[in-house]
Amino acid sequence: MKFIFRVLQYIYCVYALLLFILIMFLAFPLIILASPFGIKGGNLIYKICKRWAGTWYLLVGIRHRDIFEAPHHTSKQYIFVANHISYMDIPPIVLTARQPIRVLGKYEMVKIPVFGWIYRTAVILVDRRDAETRAKSVRALKAAIARGISIFIFPEGTFNETGQPLKDFFDGAFRIAIETQTPIKPLLFVDTQKRLHYRGLFELTPGLNRVVYLEEIKVDGLTMKDLPALKQQVHDVMGEGLRRYNP
Repeated sequence: MKFIFRVLQYIYCVYALLLFILIMFLAFPLIILASPFGIKGGNLIYKICKRWAGTWYLLVGIRHRDIFEAPHHTSKQYIFVANHISYMDIPPIVLTARQPIRVLGKYEMVKIPVFGWIYRTAVILVDRRDAETRAKSVRALKAAIARGISIFIFPEGTFNETGQPLKDFFDGAFRIAIETQTPIKPLLFVDTQKRLHYRGLFELTPGLNRVVYLEEIKVDGLTMKDLPALKQQVHDVMGEGLRRYNP
């Protein structure tokens, strides 16, 4: 029985991958047309990606659901932060976005044919191994905030494979929050590892994929000396939330 289930899962994963590629090629010309138009073009690219993700979810049997533990103000700017444990963390970003956002993304993803070009147009790239590109990405994130756009950062930086709810956080998101006085909005991706384990692409399964909105964390009046406490506060709130949804 386990062998039969595994064969069916492989067939499902191949089907899902082919659909993902097909929809990507359908979206590609629209993204090319939108890319030269600055901020408006970038916002349109995220809307196209949202349609892409929503269509793919529907066809492969994955259900997106937002859970609001606290009110979410779509007219406000935030620095969104979320846990990171799976490649399935990417679709929920565009599906849950209710205001214009820009995502900080790993440079390595641009090497994927076609998808890498789309990825490059949609995210602010960072190569954590290179100090110059890290500084450039910080400037780009601050520029987005200055233009009224929210930003999205995975503060763990890479996949959490520790077995604990969260890895240690990098300072970047919290430093930018303090320097720009932009509140932090923690999100929880509570099902992404169930939908696609980081072991590999043939671990995909259909089912529910929830995003939990936690209470915003204000940074009004905070200075750099408050950064460690702010980072720990967000880590504690998110860790406790993940334990509640995945005890």
